[in-house]
Amino acid sequence: MARKKKHVNSNIGGQAVLEGVMMKNKELYAVAVRKPDGEIEIDTEEYHGILHGSPVTKIPFIRGVFSFLDSLILGMRTLDYSASFYEDEDAKETSIDKALGDKSKKTFSVLTILLSFVLAIGIFMVLPYYLSTLLETYVRNASLLAVFEGLIRLLIFLIYIVAITAMKDIKRLYQYHGAEHKCINCIERGHNLNVHNVKRSSRFHKRCGTSFLLFVMIVSIILFMFITVSNPVLKVVIRILLIPVIAGISYEIIKLAGRNDNVFVKIFSAPGLLLQRLTTKEPDEQMIEVAIKSVEAVFDWRAFLKENFEFEDDEL
Repeated sequence: MARKKKHVNSNIGGQAVLEGVMMKNKELYAVAVRKPDGEIEIDTEEYHGILHGSPVTKIPFIRGVFSFLDSLILGMRTLDYSASFYEDEDAKETSIDKALGDKSKKTFSVLTILLSFVLAIGIFMVLPYYLSTLLETYVRNASLLAVFEGLIRLLIFLIYIVAITAMKDIKRLYQYHGAEHKCINCIERGHNLNVHNVKRSSRFHKRCGTSFLLFVMIVSIILFMFITVSNPVLKVVIRILLIPVIAGISYEIIKLAGRNDNVFVKIFSAPGLLLQRLTTKEPDEQMIEVAIKSVEAVFDWRAFLKENFEFEDDEL
């Protein structure tokens, strides 16, 4: 077998869910979950996005905003699905649940996403700003103060990640996160998708959501350095209004990192890969099996290897 390339972007991605992995390829996604009885359940569906077919989703720096929203919606949907296998079997539906049914669940999911978004803005955007104002007596330069604000934001983010890692369920979630990355790295490096090869693959990937969040932190520092208004309330409002801009820029950076493997991209991606040491853990073989099932439900990795790495049929 002659390999022309060392790495080829597969354009598939996913996330860890409760005792499972979700993989997405274009509009098709699959959720593979290890049920309490040990069997693997696979659900495959299509997700078209909130602005499906609109040319807006193809405009650079704007498409990232809608991609981020889609990832939140799909992420919540797949997490709910995986959690349904581990709900208390003795729990009984209330009369309200029976009356409202699926409509109630969808409304609750939307409210949960909105509440999470509001809390995230408060904790990671507004709180760091107000904490940085405590330094105004000692730091007179507005740009430097914005840097300190960014460092405080990053510190809060790191504390949050480390704190939730202590939870048993989160640790297993991070293991499935590692399994997801390992599967993608396995095929993008030109190896057959099996447990042995996946175990040997890296659990770090440049297109990870963890790296995206780190880019958000960095981009926010740069943008906020140029905010010159003096009114504190207006500063907070501008920071909130700039969230879509920050998300759009960060999305383009993460896409660029996924398409390129040059020295500049490696250096720029290094902090995100380092941060993934906290958000990914080494999975066991059963977790890898679940991740492989999820990949195979949405992606023909054999055809991918044939096309990009010149594999023959007897090598697959």
